Amino acid sequence: MFERKPRSEYEAALLSKGKRTMPSGPRNPTRSPDYAMIVKRAHGSRIEDCSGNEYIDYLLGSGPMLLGHAHPAVVAAVRAALDDGSAYLLAGEACIELAEKMVQAVPCADKVYFQSTGTEATFFALRLARAFRKRDKILKFEGGYHGMHDYALVSTQWTWTPADFPAPVANTAGIPRSVLEEVLVAPFNDIETTAAIVEGHADELAAVIVEPMQRTIPPRPGFLQDLRELTRRLEIPLIFDEVVTGFRLAYGGAQEYYGVVPDLCALGKSISGGHPIGVLCGRDEIMDCAGPAKLMRGEGVLLSGTYSGNPISAVAALAVMQELAAPGVYEQLFARGRRLMDGLAAVCADLGVAAVVSGEPPAFDVWFTAGELGDFRDMLRADGKRQGRFAELLMDRGVIKAHEKFFVSTAHSDQDIETTIDAARSAMQALIEAEA
Repeated sequence: MFERKPRSEYEAALLSKGKRTMPSGPRNPTRSPDYAMIVKRAHGSRIEDCSGNEYIDYLLGSGPMLLGHAHPAVVAAVRAALDDGSAYLLAGEACIELAEKMVQAVPCADKVYFQSTGTEATFFALRLARAFRKRDKILKFEGGYHGMHDYALVSTQWTWTPADFPAPVANTAGIPRSVLEEVLVAPFNDIETTAAIVEGHADELAAVIVEPMQRTIPPRPGFLQDLRELTRRLEIPLIFDEVVTGFRLAYGGAQEYYGVVPDLCALGKSISGGHPIGVLCGRDEIMDCAGPAKLMRGEGVLLSGTYSGNPISAVAALAVMQELAAPGVYEQLFARGRRLMDGLAAVCADLGVAAVVSGEPPAFDVWFTAGELGDFRDMLRADGKRQGRFAELLMDRGVIKAHEKFFVSTAHSDQDIETTIDAARSAMQALIEAEA
């Protein structure tokens, strides 16, 4: 039986230092300061704070730890590579090998560029599309998250008061008005409204960017296929943001899982093994906008960065890909994820709690709503405070999760899943009793 230990003086001192030295303080796993923590270590499916509390971890660094923390193959690969230096600016052997494997694995990938983060990958994808189409506007979907750059941090999951489509809503101060004027917003899973917006602005659009599974909302049957047909017909590049779904839903990502191939794709998180990497890949015609011929004419797109193709990140990604390519890995990942999804749904049903378990087995969440979860506005109608309190009660019972996802890893065992379902039942009962 898990019993959460009180915060130690040492951890309290670290939190205090963080508040003094960091503008928003150390990142908190929940909204309550009572659950703030500093991580001591993590291994496999477990993470431990500096007060000695060890949790079953479904946060997984916001998704990168698909193999779990400190996977032996990744640790060994990184440890061996460190003796050969950790940054070259020039390409190393591992970078070339990784590029070749990415082209083989990702359906849309004719060529690959490496970055350090998913934010950079989506940022450069949009730049490439604007250069290729010679247009400035982009269309994104309300509630979709594509990183922290100005074009992306608009009408995301942090939009509390949505605007009428296709108007964007800035989610942070500091975004230039001129950028907002270049962003159009459509409702996810609504192809009729999306088509009307895209067709009405077809001569202005550089690209359409979408999370193929938006946060934890799967696409409705036919939505991605219709979006692909729409953008192909109008010759507008379609960008999949697979920073979450790439290599998580399948070895070939959401493109393989849902059977829809975009023009460009941003990914990286799930093959990172916890090391900084972003990957931009796509078809030759667009990727060659960053090629030497166009650059020499002053028409090309610059994509470079000091740590792009970093050798340590590259060897970590190669080690992860080798593990994921082993027989049975995805079958086991999906089986355990499905068992947890079904178990959480059964807990809600047994206790009479109106909730939807939404997503795919490797990434999903419990949303406290009686209705369908088909787009962002359905998410807004869910009880966010209840969801947050449920996460805190899970921490009291030794389970930690992301603010809007359970990320399942290959390191989670059958026992972890059963323990989590038991913890969820206890947490849900406590939630009901507190609300009575």
